[in-house]
Amino acid sequence: MNLVSLARRRSPWIVHYNGSSCNGCAIEFFAALTPVYDLERFGVVNMGNPKHADIMVLTGGANYRSARVIRNLYHQIPDPKAVVAVGVCAGSSGIFHDCYYMLGGADQVIPVDVYVPGCAARPEAIIEGILLAADLTAGSDAGGKRHLKR
Repeated sequence: MNLVSLARRRSPWIVHYNGSSCNGCAIEFFAALTPVYDLERFGVVNMGNPKHADIMVLTGGANYRSARVIRNLYHQIPDPKAVVAVGVCAGSSGIFHDCYYMLGGADQVIPVDVYVPGCAARPEAIIEGILLAADLTAGSDAGGKRHLKR
């Protein structure tokens, strides 16, 4: 593993986007950043700029208006990158699946690498999903979708 891959694995930078949701998973994501769970102890830094991020964390499903924003954010993240879909809504649009404005989960708009289950997803599972995505961006795994079992 070269120095750049090691840095990506030990200090991944993330950007968060909340689509159409009840905000339960977004609240749990921010709880993972607090001192109680302390996501930063793993070197993870929450960025406001996708051009500096390695991992995109999506909460909530994709609708017709947010699809353009999600695609735009995804294409601004430099390669190698990974996408973590947090919660049932980001995976399949959850309880909103019959709504007229929903496209579905995040994978209807961009490729998703890691799916974190739950409604709302637990902070521990979110941390595990982000660390798995960090391993993927570092090149330590051969790719493919990952589903956490919780």
